[in-house]
Formats: sequence, structure tokens, C-alpha cells
Amino acid sequence: MRLLRHLQHWLTGHGHHIAVADFVPETHPIRQWAETFPWAALVAAVDRSFARRFPTPTARGRTSVATRVVLALELLKHELHCADEQICNQLRTDLAVMYACGIREVQVERSQGHFVLPEILAQFRSRLDEALMEELLAIQAAAAMEEGLVSPAHLVVDTFPSEQGSQRVNDAATLYKAKKRSSRSSRS
Repeated sequence: MRLLRHLQHWLTGHGHHIAVADFVPETHPIRQWAETFPWAALVAAVDRSFARRFPTPTARGRTSVATRVVLALELLKHELHCADEQICNQLRTDLAVMYACGIREVQVERSQGHFVLPEILAQFRSRLDEALMEELLAIQAAAAMEEGLVSPAHLVVDTFPSEQGSQRVNDAATLYKAKKRSSRSSRS
């Protein structure tokens, strides 16, 4: 119900309600991606961290956007290689993105250009600290192991995604090159 409170301005338009899940096939990649996350645990971790580190917001001004929506947008932004403004526009127009953000039913007001302003994503991102990121990674890794998606024996988290076949510097490549150089120099 909390999510609906944050979206009430979006749900007050005229016309029929749209059930988002009815329009996003179960085989859609974004829907499948969204269903791999333990959203309740991730949102609870973010809310706990923010409540501990930041003062209680005032009742003045614009109502805040639900943590689930902003967290999903931030993750989707990286998954889809979008800018803040692009992912915010997709939330307004793409039912699969709405589904990933936990929005189950909408009634759109045509005059509204954005639901989430790009500045909100930047503010959210600035509040993420290293401890929270480690907690979120641990929650996601535990959920993936519980579902049998990854093996706990060899779990490696690569925080620098790259295209297949692309060259990039990492510790393993640097160590390999250093060993190769030292073996060549010892031969001469």
C-alpha cells in the first residue's frame, strides 16, 4: 500500500486502470530480470541505511518516490546502459520498466511528463555508501545461491561489466603479464 501512496498522483487520471502484468509477457527479459531480485530485502536494507544516516524528511514539498521504484530504476539504468533521463522516460512509457519497478496498476495522466525526475536518481545514487552496497550485494548473492542460480563455491562479483571480447585492465591480467615478463627476463 505504501507504493500506491507515492503514486497517487499518477493513479488519479480518467479512464480504465491498466494492469501492467497483463501487458508484459512472462518471457520478457526485463520481467525475468526483475523476478530474480529479492526486492523486499533490498528495499528494507536501503530504508534501514537511509533512516540511520539521514535525518527524517519533512512533510513539506513533493512526496518522496518509493525506494523500490528508485532502486529498480538505478539497477535498470545500468542493465540497459541508459542515462538518468532515458530511464525516467522509459518508466513513463514502457510497461516492462513499470513492472520491474513494482508498479502493478496505473491510470495515466497525459499531462504529466515524468513520474520520476532524473535528479531524484542522482540524489539516490549519492546516498549509497560502500557498506550499503556490500549489504545489497550480499542479499542478492544469497538469493541467487538459494535459487540455485550460482554456486557458492566459486562466487566472483565483477563490478566492472564489459562487452565480451573487450580488453580491459584487471588484477588477474596485470599479474599474468608481470609473471610473463619476469619469466622472460630470468631466461636472458
